[in-house]
Amino acid sequence: MSDTSAIKPGGFNWLELHTSDVAAAKSFYGALFGWEFNDVPLGPDSIYTIFHMGGRSTAAAYESGPGQGIPPHWLLYVTVANADASAAKVSALGGTIVMPPMDVMDQVRIAVFQDPTGAHIALSQPINHTGLGVKEEPGSFAWADLFSTDSEKAAKFYAELFGWTTYVEGSPYIHFKNGEEFIAGSMPGSLPEGVPSHWMPYIAVADADASLAKAVSLGAKTLFGPMDLEGVGRFASIMDPQGAAISIYQAVQA
Repeated sequence: MSDTSAIKPGGFNWLELHTSDVAAAKSFYGALFGWEFNDVPLGPDSIYTIFHMGGRSTAAAYESGPGQGIPPHWLLYVTVANADASAAKVSALGGTIVMPPMDVMDQVRIAVFQDPTGAHIALSQPINHTGLGVKEEPGSFAWADLFSTDSEKAAKFYAELFGWTTYVEGSPYIHFKNGEEFIAGSMPGSLPEGVPSHWMPYIAVADADASLAKAVSLGAKTLFGPMDLEGVGRFASIMDPQGAAISIYQAVQA
């Protein structure tokens, strides 16, 4: 899938790294996924880095200021028709607004929230920015999993907020569908004790074992895998050198 410019409401449309060292992140992810980057000034002391492959955006990075107390992490954005209305709905459904709706220049209107189980995710109302330029190709976003203290409660929340439907067949794993498209999932009871609820993005790769070995050689730590999921693919989870967790995914070849 090479063009995601028409992502409909309810779909993931952006992936953003909050890190303590953008320069190091550029080096790591550039070497791991082949990402190039453009730096966009946001102010006199602030830079927003957009990663891309062949001119098509894959993700972004932003450097958290010292003393903010926010650990490095990846943040997923979901397209909505109206960020203000969706943010109000978040609160009505038991979620918590972390950052109220705001415009990012003339490009997009966003808000960040926690679902009722504590996982952070963001709303994105496109204005002049349509989001990811590529998905599901090696080096680009392919999937997301919600690791939650209460997957069933979270699934009900997202269904009411975004109109997602759920699908379960043959295992406890909950698939989230946006219309007819499978976009994410959650495995009940999969969260280790003491680990907060969180969303995990997956980046497609051609060879999970080779990508994992390369990530480790670049300073990453292996969190999980590699592991095969029959009929789906092979995947692994890593922590980048600054401490942000992300997963890699090699799809089963048809």
